[in-house]
Amino acid sequence: MQPRVDFISLGVRSVAASRRFYVDALGWPVHREVPDEVVFIQANHGLVLSLWDAAQMRAEAGVDAPSAVPCITLSHNVGSAEEVDRVMAQAEAAGAAVVAAPKTQPWGGYTGYFADPDGFRWEVAYNPTWTVDDGGRVTV
Repeated sequence: MQPRVDFISLGVRSVAASRRFYVDALGWPVHREVPDEVVFIQANHGLVLSLWDAAQMRAEAGVDAPSAVPCITLSHNVGSAEEVDRVMAQAEAAGAAVVAAPKTQPWGGYTGYFADPDGFRWEVAYNPTWTVDDGGRVTV
């Protein structure tokens, strides 16, 4: 597994309120969004910040913590579903707990989640629409 973070996802109580804060008030640029579900913001070279409905995020990432506990995932994007499986196996062999086995997601990608020794969730993802151009702009 390469030492790289491609996506930071914050589980938010209200996507609309978070959008008002980050986009409307701070002026951060929306890259793509699904209203009331998720907002993607191009953060810097090859990095996207997502503001994701916390309940949906906890369900996908296998987090069973109370809703008062913020949910955050770090995502490592790879080039194929097979590579997701390899990285997940590598993480498990290193002592990570697989909390959500890799599977095809409704949005078309293939993801799995593991927890590091402190419980932080890492998403290993293959997204067929994910590209990063030479300037660092992400396409999702």
